[in-house]
Amino acid sequence: MKPIAKSSKLANVCYDIRGPVLDKARQMEEEGQKIIKLNIGNIAAFGLEPPDEIVQDMIRNLPAAAGYTDSKGLFAPRKSVVHYCQEKNIRGVTVDDVYLGNGASELIVMALNALLDNGDEVLLPAPDYPLYTAAVALSGGNPVHYICDESSDWFPDIADIKAKITPNTKVIVVINPNNPTGALYPESLLREIVELARQHQLIIMADEIYDKTLYDGHVHTSIASLADDVLVLTFNGLSKNYRSCGYRAGWMVVSGEKRHAKDYITGLNMLASMRLCANTPGQLAIQTALGGYQSIKDLVAPGGRLCRQRDLAYELLSQIPGVSVVKPKAALYMFPRLDPKIYPIEDDQQFAYELLAEEKVLIVQGTGFNWKAPDHFRLVFLPNSDDLHDAVGRIERFLAHYRKRAGR
Repeated sequence: MKPIAKSSKLANVCYDIRGPVLDKARQMEEEGQKIIKLNIGNIAAFGLEPPDEIVQDMIRNLPAAAGYTDSKGLFAPRKSVVHYCQEKNIRGVTVDDVYLGNGASELIVMALNALLDNGDEVLLPAPDYPLYTAAVALSGGNPVHYICDESSDWFPDIADIKAKITPNTKVIVVINPNNPTGALYPESLLREIVELARQHQLIIMADEIYDKTLYDGHVHTSIASLADDVLVLTFNGLSKNYRSCGYRAGWMVVSGEKRHAKDYITGLNMLASMRLCANTPGQLAIQTALGGYQSIKDLVAPGGRLCRQRDLAYELLSQIPGVSVVKPKAALYMFPRLDPKIYPIEDDQQFAYELLAEEKVLIVQGTGFNWKAPDHFRLVFLPNSDDLHDAVGRIERFLAHYRKRAGR
């Protein structure tokens, strides 16, 4: 049998989850070493549990959850997503416009698979959530990254987006609130993106999985609420706002101008049918989650656990020489910058490897998010305050040694 070659196109656009840093982390854990993991937003691992009413509702309904559902999902949770769209001022959404999936990730890949032909271009933010870059490449498309400006609160650079639109451009992806930067985009900026999509007949794919994880009284605007004449696919789910990553319960809403998208929607329906359906227990959690008490508000309010930990991580990182960070307005992450004059890093994956080996702290290097310069890393602020103090203290100690070795 001939060896099966890994797609070089895919390998070049997405950091490898089985790469040397994570391989080293697994080895260390197998040896009994304790690692502080700041690399992934796996919320339940940090003691942040889903609302009890979701858990109890799933348990009660589990005996009836063994069969397949409609390929788009059960009616009741899809109807609850329609109501949620109404709350977000997304107009004209019916149950037939809602697709349930095994997390939003499955639906993102499905949406790109159904759309892209070889050579089609998709505009993606840099830094990005690397699933998008990989899924575009896997679907035969070309990922084109537009710059998000760190000096402007990590907002997308509209001029850069304009400059990168070509006749092959089909989609612009908007991740708001943003992973990995924690940025939250104002309505005025979103309207500029909508206008670009309108002028160039682009589809907008809007990732809004963190739309309730907001700090300091900020309000989220769904970009789909700003235009009825642009086709928008909005992705959301229970993983983050409801601390239910493992339930794999997400949804996609198709809204706006659908008259010229009949073939595309037919493709979406075909792919939804091919995977039979999303897992039924996860579907059963959606209606209860969206209609119940929104406990995320307590976590992000002043004095709430997530707000406290964001403030603490920001304060501790900002005190380290040569480290700067934009304070997140939303989500669970921050994307600190390491001043290249003080930290002349050439390979940030090696930097992350050395941090792990020396201090037992696991982060993700910035180039893993398709940020070109090796001068950033992503950190999650989910650990409790004591662990955050410890983790950032270890990062500070490692950076002090790094400066010394570099003669800074």
